Amino acid sequence: MRDDGTLDDQYGLDGAIDRSDDTHSTVRSTESVEAPTPRRSLLTRLSGLANPLAARPGRTKLAVATGAVCCLGLVGFSQIGAGAIGGSANPAPAKEEIAQRAALDAASRAMERQTSVPATPTAAPTATSTPTPTATPTETKKPKPKPTTKPTPKRIVPVAGLDQAQMDNAKRIVQAGKEMGVPRRALVIAVATAMQESNLYNYASGVLPESQNYPHQAIGWDHDSVGLFQQRPSSGWGSVADLMNPKYATKAFLSVLVQIPGWQDMALTDAAQAVQVSAFPWAYAQHEWRATEVVDAILA
Repeated sequence: MRDDGTLDDQYGLDGAIDRSDDTHSTVRSTESVEAPTPRRSLLTRLSGLANPLAARPGRTKLAVATGAVCCLGLVGFSQIGAGAIGGSANPAPAKEEIAQRAALDAASRAMERQTSVPATPTAAPTATSTPTPTATPTETKKPKPKPTTKPTPKRIVPVAGLDQAQMDNAKRIVQAGKEMGVPRRALVIAVATAMQESNLYNYASGVLPESQNYPHQAIGWDHDSVGLFQQRPSSGWGSVADLMNPKYATKAFLSVLVQIPGWQDMALTDAAQAVQVSAFPWAYAQHEWRATEVVDAILA
């Protein structure tokens, strides 16, 4: 029985039916030597399939040559396959190796990143919390006093046949008396006396040139008499400068009047004469009604 008969496919194109018994002895000897190996039997089958349409007389030689070439290819393929099979016998180490390589790659990348980072990184600015200011006692600013505007003096319409200058001088007499706190009767006596002495004009004296250095409305020649009440500096009423001031002159007159006992019950002309000691004591009485009207207009 043939050693390679077990591997022949009787139904193949190159089966036992197509095999020629008159094949050269060298070919047979070659086949008989290589037949025991399964690899050779496989090549033999493949060689039969390689050219099924070839002519039978030279087919065996061509099959042998083709089988040889295929055998070399299969030997290399089987070796590679064997290595692959042998290498895949234990797939777990391959996965571990891949994981180790991945870990090494990650570590190398991490080292690269660490080396690229500066050795002393600058500290990121941290948000500093602003300290809550302690409430300090605030100084209460005192409101600045508003500038007091001087009230515009009330312009009183002249009465009793007086002009504005005379009415203004009468007003100064009343204001000075109010500052002193004297009663209304004293104001009427003072205004009536000024009407008689100066006609309610502030006189300077031609005898005292100094008196003309102060505000005045007329010039008289009755000795050294000056001002609304024609008071004389030589008699001790005051200095020229004082007596040319209507306010001072009025207070000087009223200060003497209120010291006369019973002046309030006296007739106007007697009370005025007691202060002035005039050569015409009865002349003051004629101005009482006009003085009363003026004082009433000013105090209204």
